[in-house]
Amino acid sequence: MSAVSLSDASAVPASVYRQPGFLPFLISRVLAMFAVQILAVVVAWQVYDMTRDPLSLAYVGLAQFIPMFLLLMPAGDLIDRYDRKRILMLSWALEALCAAALLWLSLSGGAVTGFYIVLVFYGCARAFTGPALSSLLPQIVPREKLAAAIAANSMIVRGSTIAGPVFGGGLYALGGGGLTYAACLLFFVAGIVLLRWVPVLYAEKMQALEATAWQRFTAGIRFIRSRPIILGTISLDLFAVLLGGVVALLPIYAQEVLEVGPTGLGALRSAMALGEVTVGFYLSTRPFNRHVGMVMFIAVAIFGLANLVFALSSLFWLSFAALLVAGGADMVSMYIRSSLIQFSTPDAMRGRVNAVNMLFIGSSNELGEFRAGTSAAWFGAVPAALLGCFCTLAVTGGWMLGFKSLRQVDRFEDAAPGSRG
Repeated sequence: MSAVSLSDASAVPASVYRQPGFLPFLISRVLAMFAVQILAVVVAWQVYDMTRDPLSLAYVGLAQFIPMFLLLMPAGDLIDRYDRKRILMLSWALEALCAAALLWLSLSGGAVTGFYIVLVFYGCARAFTGPALSSLLPQIVPREKLAAAIAANSMIVRGSTIAGPVFGGGLYALGGGGLTYAACLLFFVAGIVLLRWVPVLYAEKMQALEATAWQRFTAGIRFIRSRPIILGTISLDLFAVLLGGVVALLPIYAQEVLEVGPTGLGALRSAMALGEVTVGFYLSTRPFNRHVGMVMFIAVAIFGLANLVFALSSLFWLSFAALLVAGGADMVSMYIRSSLIQFSTPDAMRGRVNAVNMLFIGSSNELGEFRAGTSAAWFGAVPAALLGCFCTLAVTGGWMLGFKSLRQVDRFEDAAPGSRG
């Protein structure tokens, strides 16, 4: 399939909103993301408030990571074989049930073990949600509008993460976990209802896939291994965030270092999202298509340096600013990574490729929370954050040396099937 340059897509950013079904898809995704962000802030704060043990934050991440790790590849296989919209609706329905269970636990004073059990099922649902969303978007908009759709999707969805954590922190301060989980349940249900009205107009005809699940799984792995540009891109994100992310430590920083409470925690969570949506808006109006490989490496390095400033800061405004910069750098990296993957992957293999990508992302996020929580329990929050930042910078340098073809990518078309890399 031929690639569409981002410079060409910049000519049609407004028309993509008039594409049938695209706006309802965006709104439904924003609602679901809003619920996810509220839940992430509240469950971390509530569990830590119940235990006052940094290791409990590690268990929050681990409870979600294990089922995602086990189910992502089967999920990718199913997404390539069945209706992607229906799979997405079912996964959101399970997330809504998890929100309802957390609501019941909060109102009944359930033990912390109950929260971990619910998060296991929540991780199962998220194993299907991510690959289904990424694979469904190219079936909703035509190829020539895909780049504009990616930019608009990234900007608007990230925008929901600005209000989500602040709203979640404020709701928890007002009404505790019950009120916040009720809001999550409402948003998930509303997202499902809206998604029903999204037409799938550009799905390619289902192809006869390999006979066995193992053959289908290995076909996706072989494709990724044959594309060093894609492999280097997703693995860079994995290790940079896995080793250097500070999001899991925000409850500790908000409570013990900055002393700003749950409302301040929501603001800190929103800082990265604010940086992401600001840069995302700029990219949606002024997309670039030159030196994309080197720009991605620079963005990841800036992400590490900004987190380093946050780790050392004891001032709320400086911590907020550092997370703002980290979010902006992360948006640049994510924008390049998403475009490379979408433009270079055949539709029949998108579920499996996006499942591998989500496995890497899930590993970097959930397993990264476990890494951060255990490090904070062993060394303290500040030393754990500092160690992670140095690891991010080391990974960036190592990947620049190890993936020369990725560093030398100039235009997104260079990653298209049939090109070098």
